[in-house]
Amino acid sequence: MTLNRRTFDALVLGGMVFGGGAAYAADEIRIGFLVKQPADGWFQDEWRFAEKAAFDKGFKLIKIGVSTPDKLMAAIDNLGRQKAQGFIVCVPDVSLGNAVVAKASKSKLKLMTVDDRLIDDKRQSIESVPHMGISAYKIGEQVGVELAAEAQRLGWKLNEVGLIRVSYDQLPTAKDRTDGAVAALTKAGLPVGNVIHAPQKTAETEDAFDATELAIVQNPRFKKWMAVGFNDETVLGAVRAAEGKGIKADSMIAVGIGGSASALSEFNKAEMSGFHATVLISPKRHGYETASNMYEWIKNGKEPEKLIQTAGAIALRSNFKEVRMSMGL
Repeated sequence: MTLNRRTFDALVLGGMVFGGGAAYAADEIRIGFLVKQPADGWFQDEWRFAEKAAFDKGFKLIKIGVSTPDKLMAAIDNLGRQKAQGFIVCVPDVSLGNAVVAKASKSKLKLMTVDDRLIDDKRQSIESVPHMGISAYKIGEQVGVELAAEAQRLGWKLNEVGLIRVSYDQLPTAKDRTDGAVAALTKAGLPVGNVIHAPQKTAETEDAFDATELAIVQNPRFKKWMAVGFNDETVLGAVRAAEGKGIKADSMIAVGIGGSASALSEFNKAEMSGFHATVLISPKRHGYETASNMYEWIKNGKEPEKLIQTAGAIALRSNFKEVRMSMGL
């Protein structure tokens, strides 16, 4: 049966593709792709590329949003009932690792994680589960290198600059990104004492705004600032807070991570802000390659590598669209 896009989308209803409770062919390969924020552009792109893999290789993709632990566990049961053979997941809470592994094993589902790696009760990575993720620390280093280079281009003296590290250390990926950025900047000459930690209570932009505002108020000695965070939205929260305190584009350099719609919107504004660049990370490999790897594992017994790490690319206001196109976006 040949499906047009409208028909395909209609069949996705309820998290199922080509399903609906009908009997399945015995040799049909069905793969779940579970994400923690299904409305987010990053995860929408991952799903889009996973759909492309399903079309190219001839398997059925089951997309389910799992924004809470309860939804995650229910979704794994759902996959079992749909006779899926495996799934890829970005969990809402990495500390659910042991529970996810046990649930997958009970349902006889092969398991691979993407973006965020599962951790066990001792907060150690569960290395037995194949994982594709971004090299968070190295991407953080890219942020720091770009900040140092831009500061040098502007003639700033790093010993006079404050660095706002908007932190969300509960998430290991977020901590690794900001730690990498700080390491690169201190290596470039930023004094450790100039690093101002601004912890977020949650991962929301509003909390980044509040944390940054407090950091600026408490450190009036700095007239020039840089800002890092774990994604574009966090960094933009820092930029908006700085603007509210009179720190404009000529006194702020901020570099985000993600290449998100928020970054594009910022770059498209007529008036420049302190949001200097973003490290663009491509969801293409994270969607297409993980789905393809799971297919090969199920069909041919070829287990994926235990750890696959992807890299990012610096995108500026001047070349953002070109960099996105080069990464298949």
